[in-house]
Amino acid sequence: MAQPKLPEGVFSFLDTDLYKLTMQCAVLKYFPTVDVEYKFTNRTPQMRLSKRAFAWLEEQIAKLANIRLSQQELEFLRRHCTYLSSDYLDYMQVFQLRPTEQVQVKFAPVDDTYGDLDITVTGSWVETILYEIPLLALTSEAYFKFVDKDWDHEGQEENAYQKGVRLLSAGCLVSEFGTRRRRDFHAQDLVIKGLVRASQETDLPGKLTGTSNVYFAMKHNIAPVGTVAHEWYMGIAALTNDYEHANEQGLRYWLDCFGKGVLGIALTDTFGTDDFFKAFKKQIPAKTSASKDPTMSYTDESSPSADQPSYAEVFAGIRQDSGDPKEYVKQASEFYKSIGLSGKNIVFSDALNVDKCLEYKKVAEDNGFKPSFGVGTFFTNDFSLKSDPQVKSKPLNIVVKLSKAGGRPAVKISDNIGKNTGDTATVQDVKRRLGYIEHEWKGGDEAKRW
Repeated sequence: MAQPKLPEGVFSFLDTDLYKLTMQCAVLKYFPTVDVEYKFTNRTPQMRLSKRAFAWLEEQIAKLANIRLSQQELEFLRRHCTYLSSDYLDYMQVFQLRPTEQVQVKFAPVDDTYGDLDITVTGSWVETILYEIPLLALTSEAYFKFVDKDWDHEGQEENAYQKGVRLLSAGCLVSEFGTRRRRDFHAQDLVIKGLVRASQETDLPGKLTGTSNVYFAMKHNIAPVGTVAHEWYMGIAALTNDYEHANEQGLRYWLDCFGKGVLGIALTDTFGTDDFFKAFKKQIPAKTSASKDPTMSYTDESSPSADQPSYAEVFAGIRQDSGDPKEYVKQASEFYKSIGLSGKNIVFSDALNVDKCLEYKKVAEDNGFKPSFGVGTFFTNDFSLKSDPQVKSKPLNIVVKLSKAGGRPAVKISDNIGKNTGDTATVQDVKRRLGYIEHEWKGGDEAKRW
């Protein structure tokens, strides 16, 4: 009996991380005319595509032009993502990607079979913001479809189930974050099936809080979850060239767009957590307004009054995505104590596995936090060789990052030197302007973290 053909590629706008949709909603409101550029980076450069893989990737990128938001998807967003504005949902009903105009993909041969991949995306921010996740998912799929084929889907649902049971048995709050580096669509589907099955076991103290993938949230009837990406702060900083106030501007725009108590996990490490906390402890002005000129800083209409809360009070918690997680917890604990707050949420999302989740859970709880975990590659690209099940099949470590906004370089300097991205001169200038202290830790080699 013939096996049913498995889906390949990307065929839905919802097959992405939730924060791409929320950021697109905010960009539509504040920066609808801003032009940007994105660049692809392979942090595992020895893992190259073949000519055949590249040809398939080109074909799949071209097919992105065919995607339309379906009525079912629109209704799902209306019911389950009520923070998305009606203007945004109206926009999405007629939205189309134009990859032939917006995506430039090149293959630079290094021998008769393999070559280096170069991807550049250009266009308006509100349109091109949706390319990142599909491009990463498709590149990973191309590699494991045509280059490394020594694996199969056998046992993936059960593996995810067992991981889920371990995490939930330990009381962890877990969400699935693995779209961008999945082996393929079917692999992610199997993983979420396994996690959902684990969540249905009785008497487990933990909880599956959802998935960042909006399509799979709809398919499996679980919550779509997300925070915000570095891109948000990177774009605002590049537009204004005001790195000294970029974190505060990003926080204000976010609150102005979605309101207090909504999408309330703040990402701290775009320009180093030290600088973020300086903004996070400030009081929120009673009234704020977004400048009509996107190259200008966010402006106050009134000064904070004594009864206005700080950003740290209003946001439910923070997300850790670079540097040493244990040192981060200590730093965050000291910060919150210094302003008289406790009991906040902390989301870990950087190269996690079960053992790391359990370790960081204890550290976080010992410091008064409520921890949760967004687990990505360990769920959707954790395979063994088919020829030797004792040997792990290595995943790609790839990223697509905002490289320009409004004609200026966009950079990220994070809490670990291995995650610095963008124009070198601008990175150095921003570090100087912010008094950034260089961080490096033994677990931070981005090419060897899986």
